[in-house]
Amino acid sequence: MTETGPDDPTVRVRRPRFHGRVERPEPTPCAHPGCPNPAEFRAPKSNRVAGSVGGWQWLCLDHVREFNAGYNFFDGLSPEDIAAAQSPLAGWERAAHDPTVRFNDPLGVARNFGGVDAFAGRRANSGHVLSDIDMKALGVLGLGVEASPVDIRRAYKGLLRQYHPDANGGDRTHEAKLQAVVQAYTHLKAAPAFTRPKT
Repeated sequence: MTETGPDDPTVRVRRPRFHGRVERPEPTPCAHPGCPNPAEFRAPKSNRVAGSVGGWQWLCLDHVREFNAGYNFFDGLSPEDIAAAQSPLAGWERAAHDPTVRFNDPLGVARNFGGVDAFAGRRANSGHVLSDIDMKALGVLGLGVEASPVDIRRAYKGLLRQYHPDANGGDRTHEAKLQAVVQAYTHLKAAPAFTRPKT
């Protein structure tokens, strides 16, 4: 598709034909073995792990189409998780009904309300009240609310050694667990309860 230039209506400017195509100053070949075509599209290295976690690869149009055709968002999920992800209310139930979402009580106001901690069992050492997602991520790593950032890193590295095929003799039967561990760690290392405040 083309359009006219801003100053001269007779000059036609070429617009990208495909969404996502990236013009690179230094053309590189497609990452698919043996493909000589220029790489113009970025895709995750694996369809099981997000590119921000597992890294990116550059592919030509044919091979990015092939990658996309083989991509399965639900790969490794249980039937219950698939049904929950397909629900028209996915992502809304917790926000509408979970009072701990976006609730932070570093001064411990709720802790002393009526002499009882209203969020006992959901309070991190930092004083933050943990959301359902925080609690689930800690559970995936086998940790409790008292975990520190050091504990989280240590548990992540241990599970990585246990589940990653490069470290467990090539056993790929734990890929779903590995993906859950990576996602849990990625979430927790950015969660306010486990990050130091910027000064």
